[in-house]
Amino acid sequence: QMHLEESGGGLVQPGGSLRLSCAASPSIFRFNAMGWYRQAPGKQRELVARIASAGTTIYGDSAKGRVTISRDDAKNMVYLQMNILRPEDTAVYYCNGEYSSYATGDRLDYEAWGQGTQVTVSS
Repeated sequence: QMHLEESGGGLVQPGGSLRLSCAASPSIFRFNAMGWYRQAPGKQRELVARIASAGTTIYGDSAKGRVTISRDDAKNMVYLQMNILRPEDTAVYYCNGEYSSYATGDRLDYEAWGQGTQVTVSS
């Protein structure tokens, strides 16, 4: 069963930095791509960053230039380094993993989500 668990959220002052971590199990190699999404109160969940198994990355517009997604396959980990944080970055951040199953003989695509970690940017 696919499982993702985030850590690293917390309270940070504006202009500060934070690194979020996501542990993937049973193995990060089971996922075609990994990503970070965020959801602020009253808003829709939005993409922050995504990294494919080959290392290709894409970033959402809201935090582009201030965040970096990376992965450590040996540790089954995905990271989100966030810099120059702003109050509008306050949200619950979710780790996402895209994977496929061939159990039926056909390819079916699924997503797994972590439970989320709160990031609050405030002075």
